Amino acid sequence: MASLNGTFDATEVAPAVPLEVLPPGKYLAHLIESEMLPTKAGDGQLLKLVFEVLEGPSARRKIFDQLNLVNRNEQTVEIAQRTLSAICHAVGQVHVSDSEQLHFKPLIVTLKVEPAGNDKYGVHREARNKVAGYSAANAGAAPGIAPRPASPGPRPAAAAPPPAARTGAAATPPWRRNA
Repeated sequence: MASLNGTFDATEVAPAVPLEVLPPGKYLAHLIESEMLPTKAGDGQLLKLVFEVLEGPSARRKIFDQLNLVNRNEQTVEIAQRTLSAICHAVGQVHVSDSEQLHFKPLIVTLKVEPAGNDKYGVHREARNKVAGYSAANAGAAPGIAPRPASPGPRPAAAAPPPAARTGAAATPPWRRNA
């Protein structure tokens, strides 16, 4: 048992609803979290990435990816390095020593949907998003126009405000500044 430090009144809080997978498409997003973690087998390391969608009907939704940067399999490492390179080029930061250098810089994340079904081990998995690629925020999109998912959705929600640490002229994100 755990004390809730008072009485919780569930009538005052809207219940959480399950999130559906995001439709396949291109999303303007930025990296908000990154962390190196050991692999399940314990013989490698992966870079766990959390992106946040900035605009459109899916604003504030999270997109997850992981890059297996340390692994016995050379092909696995090469794929992870190429993906990291795509992220670096997309945000214009090609020399990095810490993944935090990639945070809060807009880029386009292309998503696909893996359908529900049994995985290679016979375990049933629900449908889920998978990152198909990364590109620069200004590649293929007109300034001020947010990329839209492939399927229609509800009206766009307001984008998340930039981090509070930014002030003055730097408070306006680069993709919102007039050239």
